[in-house]
Amino acid sequence: MEINLVSDTVTRPTPDMLQAMFRAKVGDDVYKQDPTVNELEARVASIFGMEAALFFPSGTMANQAAIKLLTQPGDELIADKYAHVFNYEAGGVAFNSGVSCRLVDGHRGMITAEQVREAINPPDFYHSPFTRLVCVENTTNKGGGACYDMQELARIRQVCDEHQLKFHLDGARLWNALVVKRDNPKTYGTLFDTISVCLSKGLGAPVGSLLVSDAETIQRALRIRKVLGGGMRQVGYLAAAGLYALDHHVARLAEDHRRAREIATLLGTVDWVGKVEPVETNIVIFSLANGLDEAKFLQLLKERNIHISSLGKGKLRIVTHLDYKQVMHDYVLETFKRISIRSNPA
Repeated sequence: MEINLVSDTVTRPTPDMLQAMFRAKVGDDVYKQDPTVNELEARVASIFGMEAALFFPSGTMANQAAIKLLTQPGDELIADKYAHVFNYEAGGVAFNSGVSCRLVDGHRGMITAEQVREAINPPDFYHSPFTRLVCVENTTNKGGGACYDMQELARIRQVCDEHQLKFHLDGARLWNALVVKRDNPKTYGTLFDTISVCLSKGLGAPVGSLLVSDAETIQRALRIRKVLGGGMRQVGYLAAAGLYALDHHVARLAEDHRRAREIATLLGTVDWVGKVEPVETNIVIFSLANGLDEAKFLQLLKERNIHISSLGKGKLRIVTHLDYKQVMHDYVLETFKRISIRSNPA
């Protein structure tokens, strides 16, 4: 029994999801003639109370398209130092849009309205780039699945309005935040100019993200997607997986969150863990006690068929997901109880 807790991107379609994919009605989406894609885009736009949505093959491409749509070369965006758009999108901000990043030292990947205000460059100071965009991530990846409070997002929106800035949400794990916070997704639609949401993480679809915005912006996004090579043909087979996931896999995210909390609670009791960060959703970030070898620990887990990931600088990450079943969870908890790294580090 291999247990992969590296990411929630490792899931495979369930049998029922595969059946939904096989039954999908498809067309040529480049011509906007795929009925299943059109249905998915309309559905997601409606969820957030926005006018339109566009299907992308990846969350990175959706984020990069949003940044391209909302900025001009030479502009600057504000984001947390942990932001996915800065750390994990291969420098696409600079490559695709010619934009620089003003990184803010937030809390667990989350920034405040006051930090945004302080990071804005004076528009009449021609030595610095124009501040044009604020990007936030909900939930935060490197921040351990932390969730923004809606009130703080509203305050950031107010700062953006005061300074004529655009506001983008990297909502790769927004479904997790919605389940935990029980916020109305339509409120997000009132706060952000663009929102990207992922189907292939917590919801278990094999491929796909969507960018949501007003109709005019999404019409322009079609061209950006084409430039980035994101136009696909009979993509309704993939969109069908997304529709199935929206119907069947959102509420069950609470199970992933429960299991993540139980893992974190146990890690807080063993002597080989130095620190466990707070857990709100499906991500557990922890560090080993001083003097313990991270590589040897990861190998120790692999020998027991448990795979987790390293974030560097002593941080380790566990991500629970759709394919992580209760029997696996019980085995992981029991394994963590029994191993003794100090006495058996190899």
